[in-house]
Amino acid sequence: MTDFFDTLETRSQDHREATQMAALPLQVAHAKQNSAAYADILSDIDAAAIHSRAALTRIPVTRKHELLERQKAKREHNVFGGFSTLHWGRDMTRVFASPGPIYEPEGAAKDYWRAGRALFAAGFRAGELVHNSFSYHMTPGAFILESGAHAVGCTVFPAGTGQTEQQLEAMQHLKPDAYTGTPSFLRILLEKAKEAGADIRSLRKASVGGEACPPSLTAWFKEQSVDVYQTYATADLGMVAYETHAREGLVLDEGVIVEIVRPGTGTPVPDGEVGELVVTSLSPAYPLIRFGTGDLSAILPGICPTGRTAPRIKGWMGRADQTTKVKGMFVHAAQVADIAKRFPQVHKARLVVSGEMANDQMCLQVEASEVGDGLREQIEIAMREITKLRGQVQVVRPGSLPNDGKVIEDARSYR
Repeated sequence: MTDFFDTLETRSQDHREATQMAALPLQVAHAKQNSAAYADILSDIDAAAIHSRAALTRIPVTRKHELLERQKAKREHNVFGGFSTLHWGRDMTRVFASPGPIYEPEGAAKDYWRAGRALFAAGFRAGELVHNSFSYHMTPGAFILESGAHAVGCTVFPAGTGQTEQQLEAMQHLKPDAYTGTPSFLRILLEKAKEAGADIRSLRKASVGGEACPPSLTAWFKEQSVDVYQTYATADLGMVAYETHAREGLVLDEGVIVEIVRPGTGTPVPDGEVGELVVTSLSPAYPLIRFGTGDLSAILPGICPTGRTAPRIKGWMGRADQTTKVKGMFVHAAQVADIAKRFPQVHKARLVVSGEMANDQMCLQVEASEVGDGLREQIEIAMREITKLRGQVQVVRPGSLPNDGKVIEDARSYR
């Protein structure tokens, strides 16, 4: 593939970084001045000083449960908890509800969710018909992809979810070029079409999301003559990353700044290490700054072979919220991080919970450069103080803990 959605995709990495870092303090100032929630969160932050990735880490991570808590607390006066800068009327075309419920605004800007770039990378082109099987009920999924299809120049059939037979009938009549929706429903459509002898051979490409699409499933779709590409988007942030013809990770969208942090903290990890995906949106309508997605991923080295120069992530690699209950008490990833912070010798920590039900045992594995002066005993004391539970400490050599983003591993037997 040699053409691109716009020139932003192929600008130099230095140019992109400089442009985004120049926009960052303006976005922080905008959020602080126009969002009641960020007026509070950023009260001690000098917006002008947030002009680098290092400076960005001074801002606390806001995670989804905190957004929900603020919305619940402020719901009587502000349904968005003070995060949105929009108001009812022309500036806000729709409002959505995700489980929680968490309410999300849709601004009036063209391709507000920034999905056009992802669909173009999947081969969608102007003049084509897109069969959209994402849900049009309450949540924004369908509208995210529909707005992207319109940005590319496509026509959309709003199929929504369910009613498989009716959807197949419409596909036979309309002969769509492309599909948007979950990979599982696309498989159902293809299998049902084969069983019923329905001709939907016009369908040659798809952009899927909302659930995992492993390589084995992508290969199965290829056998059915459908090229499938993954997207990573959320109801809060819109499009974050998307797959290209290179099939080497997901390219980050141009409208976001992404960090990978150690779960339970706001501390960035080195490139290549698995951690929580934290996103700063450059959207003025819903300026989420350091928003913790709760999803695990890692930065890939180099650039996409298609010529897109934005950083790439490995894709979805699990959930970062690893809270577990030990002996009737909750233990959080943030507590593990707090223990490690007390000891400069400790580079990384992983809490392994083992044993059979009702006989929980904790072992904190730590990578440490130095082991002397009773380090194990000191860490065990810190464990008791922070978690209120007793556990053992195992010191391992630096670099020996798995690179899977896990801060808490539940290895108990539940048989």
